[in-house]
Amino acid sequence: VQLQASGGGLVPAGGSLSLSCAVSGRNFRELHMYWFRQVPGTEREFLARVTRSGSTSYADSVKGRFTISRDNAKSTVSLQMNNLNPEDTAVYYCAAATILTPSASSMYWGQGTQVTVSS
Repeated sequence: VQLQASGGGLVPAGGSLSLSCAVSGRNFRELHMYWFRQVPGTEREFLARVTRSGSTSYADSVKGRFTISRDNAKSTVSLQMNNLNPEDTAVYYCAAATILTPSASSMYWGQGTQVTVSS
């Protein structure tokens, strides 16, 4: 499974950004899709999940600001990020799994895209 994330960049505090992740190499409808982020020197942080059936869940840190969605026809997953603050600065990763509670090593990972929020 190959995942290609895009859409990162520099945005001012309070702004919005949309990330996208294109998936190939497997039937997209079989996959649960995730977004994580990581600040250098810290552990990767779960942000959001959308299941095969379309159910969503979010980390408390982004609930109400971020929205995950999937387009099965295009084999893509997106993350709409609103009201960004400097603490959201990180490398953002999309990931996929065939089970709902996977270990990190059993997931498929994209290459990451940098999001920088200026104050």
